[in-house]
Amino acid sequence: MTSSLSSASLYTDLQSLEGVRHRADSNPEETLRFAAQQFEALFLQMMLKSARDAKLDDGLFDSEQTDFYQDLHDKQMAINLAQGQGIGIAELLVQQLRSDQGLGKGMENTSAQAAAVDRIRTLRDYLDARLPSASHVAVESPMMASGPVVQKTVLATAEDFVKTLWPQARQAADKLGVDPAVLLAQAALETGWGRFVSRHEDGRSSYNLFNIKADARWGGERISVDTQEFRNGAFARERAQFRAYDSFADSFDDYVNFLQNSTRYRPALDSATDSHRFVSELARAGYATDPDYAEKIIGIIDGEPMARSLSAVSAGRDAD
Repeated sequence: MTSSLSSASLYTDLQSLEGVRHRADSNPEETLRFAAQQFEALFLQMMLKSARDAKLDDGLFDSEQTDFYQDLHDKQMAINLAQGQGIGIAELLVQQLRSDQGLGKGMENTSAQAAAVDRIRTLRDYLDARLPSASHVAVESPMMASGPVVQKTVLATAEDFVKTLWPQARQAADKLGVDPAVLLAQAALETGWGRFVSRHEDGRSSYNLFNIKADARWGGERISVDTQEFRNGAFARERAQFRAYDSFADSFDDYVNFLQNSTRYRPALDSATDSHRFVSELARAGYATDPDYAEKIIGIIDGEPMARSLSAVSAGRDAD
């Protein structure tokens, strides 16, 4: 018996936990980790099911048969997602239960614990932005780029996100007169702390941190993705085109130009020194259709992951 879910595991393994109990006495550590990963897979399965149930209308090819195979696919996906680090739930369970059962180190590794919590919050924030109540942001599943990696495009944790983007965020914030944390929080909401930046069909990142749409004024590259829009008191699925850039720095630069060149965002810019008011004015001007958009960004600004990440950035600057 291995201590992790096998890559060849089928979704039916989620229903076969009975055998785990019989092995607990002979190898409690491996059994504990295996059971924790199974629990995380079950949690992910329920979360995927909730995401499927949240869609507002049936597609052209939806039927009982497609729903059946989609369910099989989601269950298998839950197994795959739970492999390795997963989203952190299994690791938190293992650390807690180790302490409870006297199996060795419990939750002493606070940095590992914090990283696990960040992964969970990242997924929560991402789903908040995409399921009702969602805004205009893209909902397609991201693909890993298959070509050479020129710039880091997948950011694992909130701290990784803030450390990587801090220089660009600070430069953009200086131009707007806002706190860099405001821009980082908005980008975190739009992209799930950088883990779900929309991509081209070939897997290349769009580097679009703020999910700015590509209208007639945009002459650069663009991508087409599904979105959830809140219109007439309800969410509806739409297909829309979004801007694509060559780097995250370009995304920040375009965001600055986008706000400064639009009169409707003038009240937000006039409130730049007040972070909460800036975000509220941004939402009031129609940056996103989600009625809770400002509240979500403010929650990230004032949240623990942002505070801890900014402290890490500050500590790094002091060390230099």
